Amino acid sequence: MGFSGFPERLLTFYEGLAADNSKAYWTDHKAVYDECVAAPMKALLDALEPEFGEAKFFRPYRDVRFSKDKTPYKTQAAAMVHNADGDGGLYLALSADGLFVGGGYYHTSTDQAQRLRAAVDDDRTGTAVAAMIVTLSKAGWDIGGEHLKRVPKPWDDTHPRAGLLRHKSLVAGRSEQPAAWLHTAKAKDRIAKAWRQLLPLNTWLADNVGGARVARRR
Repeated sequence: MGFSGFPERLLTFYEGLAADNSKAYWTDHKAVYDECVAAPMKALLDALEPEFGEAKFFRPYRDVRFSKDKTPYKTQAAAMVHNADGDGGLYLALSADGLFVGGGYYHTSTDQAQRLRAAVDDDRTGTAVAAMIVTLSKAGWDIGGEHLKRVPKPWDDTHPRAGLLRHKSLVAGRSEQPAAWLHTAKAKDRIAKAWRQLLPLNTWLADNVGGARVARRR
């Protein structure tokens, strides 16, 4: 069955889960999750796959082994298309707050962060990514990622891209509040359009940063 939007009951399901994140609530509403969250999400990802590639639909269960927060279920449904190098990619999440779409490299190893800064420092590649950031910002994207409080040596605040040199990782994201289009097939077109806007940034990161070659920081 093709994608026809996310039912309004998805929003009420996650509102309820946020208020009562328990096994009892999950068990009582599992059929709603299957029908209104999992089924349309899988249909959406199937519709997007020919253009963007296969996506991973994340499990609804939280990993609480090393977390002080022991609530068992995620209060959003999320999926991601990973870059060919296995790092970063295109992301979307749905919750009671609406839709979040994002892309970039969310976490990096030490060697990736070093290559990111080297590419930002280079006048050719650095100017290119700075222009992408300006374009994305003007289109309503929030630019983020892990970053240092100060520009790392050997650079300083006089560098023309000092702000970007502080980044350990680089991402762009945008939130959309619940609206009528979310419950129709138009949601697929809006997500596809958003992901297309992020592709140049992902390509730049893949070309200039690439996959991790050493273990990531813990």
